[in-house]
Amino acid sequence: MSGHQTGLPGLRFAFGTLTVLPVRVTRWDRDAARSGMLLAPLAGVVVGVLAGAVGTGVLLLGAGATLAAVATVAVPAVLTRGLHLDGLADTADGLGSGRPADDALRIMKQSDIGPFGVITLLFTLLAQIAAVAELYGAGWAYGAVGALLSAVTARTALTLAARRGVPAARPEGLGAAVAEAVPAPAAWAVAATVTLAGAALGALLGGYGAPRHALGVALGLGGALLLLRRCVRRFGGVTGDVFGALAETAATLCLLALVVGAPSAT
Repeated sequence: MSGHQTGLPGLRFAFGTLTVLPVRVTRWDRDAARSGMLLAPLAGVVVGVLAGAVGTGVLLLGAGATLAAVATVAVPAVLTRGLHLDGLADTADGLGSGRPADDALRIMKQSDIGPFGVITLLFTLLAQIAAVAELYGAGWAYGAVGALLSAVTARTALTLAARRGVPAARPEGLGAAVAEAVPAPAAWAVAATVTLAGAALGALLGGYGAPRHALGVALGLGGALLLLRRCVRRFGGVTGDVFGALAETAATLCLLALVVGAPSAT
């Protein structure tokens, strides 16, 4: 099968499942899932560019760094229908429940959000907004690049979570559809490529931007992998909620790393 035949369904899979953009998923088989999860960072590029553009627009209109940061953080939430944030909250409730795996998974499927989920959502969003505001305070380019890189890092964490050797916790749902779809070497190659791209973006900002932005990607992915390991041990595998939690964790840690060493606001 040609690269075009497999690539286009993969792009549709990536954008159709990871964003609300009007892209129709034409195939739901393992080949489409594999290529879709390998191309997941491209969905992050689109989300990140839009987030950075909206935030920069708000900043240039004179609204200030804090409101620009709120607008920036709101864009990925809107473009995912809040599913990643919902997954983060549900995963926090499952991990915090102290129940056996089956009961914890049942808690995660409930429509309500418990105290662990509320607290996790609150502090995650506060951390993201505070970090992006700090970056915008250093200049619009720092905030825009941070929005882009954190969104790409978030989707790269999903590529790593879909690699072979990471089982699904349930036989149904998005987690089961993409679990173990990606060969591990290909997943790590994507992660390495994104890290290098982050360094290149950082280099455009001068100073120590290259290592700082590469470290942002590495820290984001590393934190997500630690959470993934915990979830696999706790739930027996991954679910759609876990994927959402991994994305938000990677994005948040990436942003926090970018703040360290960033130029002070002038």
